[in-house]
Amino acid sequence: MVNRILVRKDLKKAISKAVDSIGGFKKFIKKGEVVLLKPNFNTADPFPGSTDLEFLKAVVELVYECDPKIVMLGDSSTISFNTRRIMEKLKIFDLEKMERPPKIYVFDERTWVKKEIPSGKYLKKVWVSQYLDRTDKLILLPCLKTHNLAQFTGSLKLSVGFIKPFQRIFLHNQHIQEKIAELNKIIHPDLIIMDARKCFINRGPDKGEICEPNLILASKDRVAIDVEGIKIIQNYKGNSLKGIDPWEMPQIKKAKEYGIT
Repeated sequence: MVNRILVRKDLKKAISKAVDSIGGFKKFIKKGEVVLLKPNFNTADPFPGSTDLEFLKAVVELVYECDPKIVMLGDSSTISFNTRRIMEKLKIFDLEKMERPPKIYVFDERTWVKKEIPSGKYLKKVWVSQYLDRTDKLILLPCLKTHNLAQFTGSLKLSVGFIKPFQRIFLHNQHIQEKIAELNKIIHPDLIIMDARKCFINRGPDKGEICEPNLILASKDRVAIDVEGIKIIQNYKGNSLKGIDPWEMPQIKKAKEYGIT
């Protein structure tokens, strides 16, 4: 199930309403739990090139209403950029000024843990952020955009930000979509909230032609929310996904075959 909410004036209210329709934040987060938020800090380009600061603030506030022990937030940027500098340019550390701030982690500066990919054909093992093993609940916060190598980037592609930068060179070399699907075998999000107020309908992931669906999407299912996102992009003239069956895109098709939700 994917819920779509039109954003009018109150962004926080729209996010809350989107999640309410699939059970509400308190269904996913219990008192005293550790929560990890995974945004998209691919580059320092403005939203939808990277996650919007106001969107993050709203999500952090809503998660803290569930009285977790701590809210962590972390990412690793694209291969050729320094993640901390990207976060600084995006003013992400301004979140530390909140009344109840998240703990912000630059994955590149922390420990990586080796994980085996079950029955991996293109990926046998990966090194991922230690924080995947240090959280009770994982919330993915993808943007909505096309991608010049992977066709589309949503919640499935967002998981690439968990792996050690040097591995991404291999991942982007060939069979990228199949590798994205295999990587998601070891990522287990509890909730996905997609900021689709703006999207790229071509090029991407850093820059592209912008359209404004003005939507917030929420789901427990990565495949379902990504398919819904693709369909939204396909509604716009000039999109680079025209005529493509979302279910036949390799990252979607393989993820479904693997039983990923």
